[in-house]
Formats: sequence, C-alpha cells, structure tokens
Amino acid sequence: MNFLSEWVPGDWRPVPRWALGAWLVFYGAFLLYAFSKHGEFLFIDLANLVVHEGGHMLFGWFGPTLGLWGGTLLQWLVPFLLAAFFFYERQTSGFAFCMFFFFENWLYTATYMADARAMDLPLVTVGDPDFVEHDWNAIFTSLGVLQLDTTIAGLVRFLGWCGMLGTVGWLCWRSLRAAKVQVTEV
Repeated sequence: MNFLSEWVPGDWRPVPRWALGAWLVFYGAFLLYAFSKHGEFLFIDLANLVVHEGGHMLFGWFGPTLGLWGGTLLQWLVPFLLAAFFFYERQTSGFAFCMFFFFENWLYTATYMADARAMDLPLVTVGDPDFVEHDWNAIFTSLGVLQLDTTIAGLVRFLGWCGMLGTVGWLCWRSLRAAKVQVTEV
C-alpha cells in the first residue's frame, strides 16, 4: 500500500451512515432482481448493449479480431476505467458503484456466452443486418472451445456474482472502518 500512497492522494472519503444504508438497499434490491431473472436480460443491459455495440465500431478500426472482441472489451472497460478514476479520487461510493456494474456486465456477457452454440438470443448490429454474427460463437469457434460455452459462461457468471457481492462487502468494510477511525479520533 505504500507504493500506492505515493501517487494516490489521501484517504478514502467517508460515506455517511444514511448514504451507506441507501446504497445497501439499492444494491440489495438490484441483487435480488438479478437473482430472480436467472440469467435473463436485465433492464441495465439495455445500456450495456449500447456500449457493447459501440465497442465493435471503436475497436473495429484496429482490425476484425479486435472489432469482434471490441464489444465486450468496451463494455467492461467503461465501468472499469470509471472505477479507476474514482479509486484515484478516493471516492468510496463512486468506486463501489462502478466496480459493482463492472461485475454486473459479467452476467450480461455470460448470458451471451452461454448462447454461443444455440444462438437463440436476438442479435443486434450497427452494420448491415445481412452480416450479423454471434460474437461468442465466432470467438469460441476461433479458440476451439465452442463446446465449452456454457461451462465458460457459468464461470464468468460466478465471478460476476462474486465481484458484485465482494464490492458490496468492501463498501461496508470501508465505510465501517472509516466510521470507527472517526470515533477513535474524537
């Protein structure tokens, strides 16, 4: 942590108890909602889809392989880079929110991965609809692991859930630790 303290300013900003309570209600409600959907499309996935499709266009400038992977890359990069900004600024709530939705994107990606062989999901494209392809069918086929689509998707989904729950746990730990430090300083 000493290395980080050289280029990251100060301590984490405290989260007031009322705000922590509100965040926990929000995260708890979202987790229950996501769990009740059992891998189906979540309302937040509409925003994820826009970023995903933009990633194909952005990374497509660097060739067809990066263009194919670009949807998922940008979809994961946007919340991760926002989290990095909030980490640098030591904004506890902003960092937790962005990390939570970074990991929520893994659920969305896992649903798409699990469909690689079946290809039942409706596909969206920003280009010519005659040339639409299933990203994860093409990716897994090129990697020679298409038969493992649901296994890989299950692992990605599990890690997404672990990341979301871990983020909420970190928010509680960080907030309670800051409150304890404030009490001992008084």
